[in-house]
Amino acid sequence: MGINFLGHGLVRFTKLDGFRDWMITTFQDSLIPTFAVTVWGSVLPFLEFGIGLLLILGLFTYRASSAGAIVIIILLFGSTLIENWEWAGMQMIYALFFYFLISNVEKNSWSIDNLINK
Repeated sequence: MGINFLGHGLVRFTKLDGFRDWMITTFQDSLIPTFAVTVWGSVLPFLEFGIGLLLILGLFTYRASSAGAIVIIILLFGSTLIENWEWAGMQMIYALFFYFLISNVEKNSWSIDNLINK
């Protein structure tokens, strides 16, 4: 999940305006106000990058996994509002992975968290 989120954020850094504009166009007929889509489209790449980096490093793993789960919940809600069931299905799989990470965080022995807590 760390590589996935980091990669999603990283590739969007070079095209922030285009990504945000794509989101606005995609959600223009949804119940979500354009202002909210604009803010989310501006913030999402940074959230993805930060969460991904923390997961890769194993730093604040529980918090990063919880934040990732919240991001997926928000994305899932948006996908259902525009009736994009393919996206929603994929996001449900991501949600399962975050559930697995959160419920097994105490087994995370290869991490900075583990080094700090020794």
